[in-house]
This record gives sequence, C-alpha cells and structure tokens, in this order.
Amino acid sequence: MTSFIPISQPSITEKEVAFVTDAVRSGWVSSLGPYIADFEQRFAAFCGTRHALTTSNGTTGLHLALAALGIGAGDEVIVPDLTFVASANAIAYTGATPVLVDIDADTLCISPAAIERAITPRTRAIMPVHLYGHPADMDAINGLASKHDLVVIEDAAEAHGAEYRGRRVGSLGRCGVFSFYGNKIITTGEGGMITTDDEALYLKAKRLRDHAMSPTRRYWHEELGFNYRMTNLQAALGVAQLERIDELIRKRREIMSWYQEELGALPGVRLNRHAPWAETVYWLVCMEVDAFDEASRARFMASLRDRGVDSRPYFYPVSDMPMYSAASPTPVAHSMSRAGINLPSFVDLTRADVRHVCEQVVLSLKEVHDR
Repeated sequence: MTSFIPISQPSITEKEVAFVTDAVRSGWVSSLGPYIADFEQRFAAFCGTRHALTTSNGTTGLHLALAALGIGAGDEVIVPDLTFVASANAIAYTGATPVLVDIDADTLCISPAAIERAITPRTRAIMPVHLYGHPADMDAINGLASKHDLVVIEDAAEAHGAEYRGRRVGSLGRCGVFSFYGNKIITTGEGGMITTDDEALYLKAKRLRDHAMSPTRRYWHEELGFNYRMTNLQAALGVAQLERIDELIRKRREIMSWYQEELGALPGVRLNRHAPWAETVYWLVCMEVDAFDEASRARFMASLRDRGVDSRPYFYPVSDMPMYSAASPTPVAHSMSRAGINLPSFVDLTRADVRHVCEQVVLSLKEVHDR
C-alpha cells in the first residue's frame, strides 16, 4: 500500500511501452501512421459502429461532431446541468446555445422529462452524458429525438464499454464521442474518438478534422476546418490499451464490489447507482452523503487527504458558471453536486487499498460529524 492513494492513475504495462516504442522507431510520430487506422477500426468494432474517427481530445471530438452536423448560431442543444463543463463548452464553440436541464437522481444522467420540457423550435440536438460510466436512458431520449426531429450526440467520454440494454454506448445516437485523457477507462494521454454509423457525418468530420483540406486538391481548403488530429504515438498507446479493455472494465467492477462491501450499509451514504437496464463501467467510485453541504464536504475531503487518501468533488452544475445559465431550475443536479465526492478508482488498487480507503472514509465522516 502506498503512503498516499490518488484518485486515479493510468494502468501502463509492457504492452503499452512496446507499442509506443514501435511507433517511435518507425518514424511515424505525428498524425500519419498505421496505428491510427488500426485504433479507429478496432474501436469501431468494440462499440459496434461502422466508423470511428480519432481526435486530439474529447472536447475537440464533441466540437467536431457538432460542426460536422451543421449546428451553429441560432441553434439550441440540450445538455445535462451536471457534467464536466466541456460538454457545454463544445456547444458554445459552434455559436449554438447549450440548454442546461436537470438530471435523474437514480442515474445522475439527463432527465428525459426535463429534455421534453426544454424543447423549443430552435432545438437541434440532445447531448446526453453517460456520467461517471453509467448510461443515460437512451430509448426515452431517442424517442424524443425522433418525435421532434432532433440529433442525438452521446457524450460517452467517461463510459467506454458501458451498455444500454445490451448495446454499447457510442452506438446509440447519431454519433458518440469518447475521451482518452489519462484518467479514463483507457487512455492515450490526451485524445478522443467519434463513433458513428452515418457515413456522411464520418466523412464530413474527417475532412474538417484536417483543416478541411480537399481530398482531391492538396492544400486547397473550401471551408473553415480544424487541426483536431491524434498522433500515431497516441494511437499506439490506445491500441495497446484497447487490447486490455475487457480486463480493465472487469477490474473496475471488482473494485466497485469491494467498496459496496465496505461502505454500502453506511446510513445516509449512497454509492454508484446501477439501473437494471444498464451495464455500467464505474469510471469513478461515487459516494453521496446526505448530510453534506459544500463546507462539510470540503472538511471531509481535507480530513481524508490528511489521512493519505485523495478524493474529488462531483462536478459543479454548469449553470453555476458565470458564462452559463439553466433553462429552468435544476434542483436534482444541485442536490447531487453538493452531496457527492469521488473516491480512488484506478484499476491497480488492491483489496487492501480499498479497505484502507474505506476505513479512512469512516473515520473522516465521524470527524466531520463530531465537529
């Protein structure tokens, strides 16, 4: 057991070292090279889609998908209020308006009822976020999208391999977008991926990703594009990680079971939800404490850190940020945000590590309660 247990760290083995070394030695170190196509093809097969397109990170993946769909000024995109701010930012980059709505308390994902209330004549798309590795209720969301002729863009940044009614996320909307940041289920350091069955969307995004260069006339650009490419070095790391993804997901589920054994019976405490129609991947271990407000949560986290255990708060509601506001009140998002923290969740944790973390959680909760 280490003297300090961080919230997250990547799992890097000799396989990753060998693949990245091979890419370096090949000389293909930028955005051309065989690992890029290999990673895209394998990831599409993993998600069950026809196409996958690497990007420089998850945020650029979201922006690229929105741009390829033609979403821009005057449009509205409905997105949950409880998410990392990148979801809303990517919408704002296009000139469109992120319409922030409330979440479902049982999944922490966007509420279909809140979506329906927020639809206006300007609504073009819905961006459900599979928060902390748990899928959103995609049948209900897709039903609303079909009824109102809207596009669904899955923000699957935190949910690689999660399933909704037997289908993997990333294959459930017009497109899905993943992140491969260092703390994700699999990592390329930085990086992202768009998945889709829509060939026209795929080809449009692929062109825009490379400065919108003409496929027939080199260095000719007929529209505004972006440099959102992944490098061959990153893709080599991604291919190695993807070969291990089943093992990595199994370990996260095992770690979650250990937390449930240790903390699941604590009064006033809730751990990760798991809807009956979902197979979650537990990107982060979630713990909500009914008695928490922001001040008591901060004291708890400070106490935990003093005891050698890292933690982090839930995301703040995006509507609390100065540049955004919610379409209507989001009481569930605000309540869950105040109550929640994330505990160490990386796959190299041992049973003894988790037992130690949980012992410190109990002691820190008592310390905060006794003040």
